[in-house]
Amino acid sequence: MSEFAIPATPDPAEAPAINWGIIAPGHIANRFTREVHQYTKSRILAVGSRDLTRAQAFASEYGIERAYGSYIQLVSDPDIDAIYVANPHSEHHASAMLALDAGKPVLVEKAFAMNAAQAEEMFAHAVAGNLFACEAMWSRFLPHYTATRHLIETGALGQISGVHADHTQSLNLDPERRMMNASLAGGALLDLGIYPLSFFHYLLGTPVDVHAEGVLTTTGVDLREAITLHFSQGRYAQSLVDMSARGTNAATITGTEARVDIPGWFYRPQDVTFTPLNGDPVTLKTAVEGGFQFQAAEAARCIKDGHTQSSAISWADTVEVLRITDAIRAQLGVAYPQERK
Repeated sequence: MSEFAIPATPDPAEAPAINWGIIAPGHIANRFTREVHQYTKSRILAVGSRDLTRAQAFASEYGIERAYGSYIQLVSDPDIDAIYVANPHSEHHASAMLALDAGKPVLVEKAFAMNAAQAEEMFAHAVAGNLFACEAMWSRFLPHYTATRHLIETGALGQISGVHADHTQSLNLDPERRMMNASLAGGALLDLGIYPLSFFHYLLGTPVDVHAEGVLTTTGVDLREAITLHFSQGRYAQSLVDMSARGTNAATITGTEARVDIPGWFYRPQDVTFTPLNGDPVTLKTAVEGGFQFQAAEAARCIKDGHTQSSAISWADTVEVLRITDAIRAQLGVAYPQERK
């Protein structure tokens, strides 16, 4: 069937090589470094931290040539082609603006910013410098996401009635940890909820209505929320987001002619199952090793080709998703201290 001729995802190993600098050598930076080195021609040239010892330890572990004890030193390195921003959400705006001011393209971890206003300012800065900027929503670059949207766009599912995707994890809820800290933009929404919300936007576009109910922690961040998005043509998307308990984290896209199922951890590399209304399930082999290499390779291609944004996740995409998170937080009564000033 022609609808299963899924567009090929560009091979990250074929992308041009660039030199990356990393802001903040934390957990997510470890994975980015491993997979860039393993699956692409690019290299992490330098890492920067406010703690030089920490930067040096990270550099030593991954064979990185340069370690800096400040972000300004990192972004000032003339041999760095792009900056990967990997610190907490609360710091993304300041770090990205610092890099853009230094003339460096940026790939900024999701959630791209604390709110849509910050993202708009960051992108305006990229426009002023004619620089590439992109949200590192790694899932949107993966083959199974491409396959899923292709099935919708070709009409293989018929009319879409709904999408369901949960993201629930049992995380450390120590009040002293980042996830519980409002000053670091903690809570379930920006860490976990950003995945289903970006997925819904990727498949269905911008909702016409947002509704959320949830529970807050004693520290003022969101512990969990149930989210319903209403789209045009009577389509709905629903998600449970929770950082206190773990479910299956699967996703289902339901149409009048067929259904697509993505098994547990829907946002990670997976095979997907296409089930026609009156037919047998078909498994589409879309799983891959790693995953972060796809976003890094796309950034390298865009930078080398002189593009300022990626078609996989445009600036408008990022801002529109953050407007959804803004609306959800407003309904839940979650505001970060920086926003109250």
